[in-house]
Amino acid sequence: MGATQVFAEAGSGAERERFEQLQGQLVHLFRDVLRTPDAPRTVVVVPGLSLDQDVLARVDGVRYYEERLLSMLMFLRQPNTKVVFVSSEPISQVIIDYYLSFLSGVPGEHARRRLVMLSAHDASPVSLTRKILDRPRLLARIAAEIRDPAAAYLSVFNAGPEEVTLATRLGVCMYACDPALQHWGSKTGSRRAFRRAGIDMPPGVEDLPDLDAACEATAELAAADPGLRRVVIKANEGFSGEGNAVLDLAGVGERPTATQLRQALPGVLRFEAPEMDFEAFDALFRRHRGIVEAWVEGEGKRTPSVQLRINPLGEVELLSSHDQVMGGPTGQVFKGSTFPADPVYATRLHELSLAVGAVLRDEGVVGRFAVDFVSVPDGEGFRHHAIEINLRKGGTTMPFQMLEFLTNGSYCPESARFAVPTGQQRCYYASDNVASRHYRRLIPHDLIDVLVARRLHFDETRQQGVVFNLIGALSEFGKLGMICIADTPERAERMFHDTVAVLDEEARAGVEGLPPQP
Repeated sequence: MGATQVFAEAGSGAERERFEQLQGQLVHLFRDVLRTPDAPRTVVVVPGLSLDQDVLARVDGVRYYEERLLSMLMFLRQPNTKVVFVSSEPISQVIIDYYLSFLSGVPGEHARRRLVMLSAHDASPVSLTRKILDRPRLLARIAAEIRDPAAAYLSVFNAGPEEVTLATRLGVCMYACDPALQHWGSKTGSRRAFRRAGIDMPPGVEDLPDLDAACEATAELAAADPGLRRVVIKANEGFSGEGNAVLDLAGVGERPTATQLRQALPGVLRFEAPEMDFEAFDALFRRHRGIVEAWVEGEGKRTPSVQLRINPLGEVELLSSHDQVMGGPTGQVFKGSTFPADPVYATRLHELSLAVGAVLRDEGVVGRFAVDFVSVPDGEGFRHHAIEINLRKGGTTMPFQMLEFLTNGSYCPESARFAVPTGQQRCYYASDNVASRHYRRLIPHDLIDVLVARRLHFDETRQQGVVFNLIGALSEFGKLGMICIADTPERAERMFHDTVAVLDEEARAGVEGLPPQP
């Protein structure tokens, strides 16, 4: 592989200086390369989740979440784009072929020639970026596939210090938020951004060092609002609601003191993450600090989310809006989404989110982010409470990217409507959590057979149908994801439920005489 290259020490001032130098190329890259579809470029996709590993360990099949960014393979529709996709473990060729089948108008051989799949061959619960950095030869292989570093960029799920090290060692810029600004995507940073933007959020206290401080803050909130029934305690760093816990004040007493709350907390705190206990949550909160805020009460409340991007030119771009499908013990765990968000309130949410985007832009943030809300019916309309900012790609990134690529359509913020070139509307119902123990009887090849035989595959002529993801998790965890695209929200949701029924039927077919699955 040649002589060993000497890099600046990870986390050092020299590395930071080099990173800032590389990030200075983003403006040229965006203006002169990314806005020209036929311009040569290399996209290095490192789709690992660089988040708290204790939190991630509680998500079934989380290592297969890397497959959500296989939507980036759609960039191979651009004839001079090369994609280098790195994963923890090799991704089955049948899955890669499935995604390449969506590249309408591009010969398969031409697309494969511009796609490089690399792997660390490591399923351990360590971030993918760390796995790459620990393997100098793998790092060198990735670097060797970059044709022109000035026309290349690193794309990640979320950016931390290790991603800075990776970008500098590859010698390319990173199209993501500078980790030095990631605090704006924490629960504490979100509340500070909302306050600066002047938008409503639940009463609360941020930047708390431990659960003792959370008890003091809760006592203050209860004293200020005698009608307060519940609060939610959130660690600054969480994933899909897994770092949250709900405290029902009725289990402690009317207007409880901080001392009463401390004594009662281990027995009354209710966690969103499965198998989370008080000791683990206490350690998580101490590790990352966190917030306490009033639980938003109300019948018929919804949980919409708006997705935006700040490009390297400092422009805040509104990408889409969704209504989230939530689950978990108290409805704080992201299960999926419906697109677009209800037009009754979508345009108002756009306004609020753009105000948050302006705050983040002024702080120097670049890249994708989402603003999540809880919206409660209020007379003839809704009252919107900003809840958090996700300063990274998220569960809605892959579905929306696939919709854009497959239909060549676009989202109109003014009408909260997605239209294809013919003017027709398209909507979708998506979930990353389609799960059944019976699905473990299926392998990826079986899924492909089923979608062809039962005509579930996305139909390019009608621009409707089903797109599967997280396929690698199917036979190990009985879990996969789906995006159901149709011309109305009702048809998209019906397609989703019909497809689940087909999977249930196919997974149970011919199992007589087999031992029961655990």
